[in-house]
Amino acid sequence: MNLEMVMQELEELGKERSKKMYISNGAHEPLFGVATGAMKPIFKKIKINQPLAEELYATGNYDAMYFAGIIADPKAMTESDYDRWIDAAYFYMLSDYVVAVTLSESDIAQEVGDKWIASGEELRMSAGWSCYCWLLGNRKDVEFSESKISNMLDMVQNTIHDSPERAKSAMNNFVYTVGTSYLPLHEKAVETAKAIGIVEVKKEEKKSGFLNAYESIQKEVDRGRIGFKRRHVRC
Repeated sequence: MNLEMVMQELEELGKERSKKMYISNGAHEPLFGVATGAMKPIFKKIKINQPLAEELYATGNYDAMYFAGIIADPKAMTESDYDRWIDAAYFYMLSDYVVAVTLSESDIAQEVGDKWIASGEELRMSAGWSCYCWLLGNRKDVEFSESKISNMLDMVQNTIHDSPERAKSAMNNFVYTVGTSYLPLHEKAVETAKAIGIVEVKKEEKKSGFLNAYESIQKEVDRGRIGFKRRHVRC
């Protein structure tokens, strides 16, 4: 399938309800409103195709950009490729659920994620923290430096309340993910979550959201899901 054929199929799958939901979360035209699950049959026909992924991502169409992440070849992308993708990610559903997810399956995930976290730019920071969430929720604990993750928990505790709004959400999720999926620092994540307390995330033209990593971790403890790992990151 070529770019034109994929765009046509995506357009046919678009739903006005999904389109309105995406727009309410920050998406803008062009977009069709395709449910992510509806993209799976197209993926089965295409599989991994990095050149086509690049063409789709470059359209600026939200649905095409999302599907680009599904068919991308993470290990074929360089640091400059990921920087280019994050530059074009104009809201969190792209930065955290397309770029960060794709990056998390690459061999340079931590290196690029660290750089983005240190950037001070809201969506780069959000993508960097989110990348670690995808990593910790999928890869074996031995693949991470315990001291590094510990230092990252300290960073969150010291800076989360003064960080950009989307970064706050991703940082809070990082604490939750460490507490749920990274056994060596479960106890420290619980203590960090307690110290942080409730995190207010302000939203444009909407009421603020309030996050509580401690309560979220405790729910997973009650369900017996501590140590949980996803088999796959991308669909």
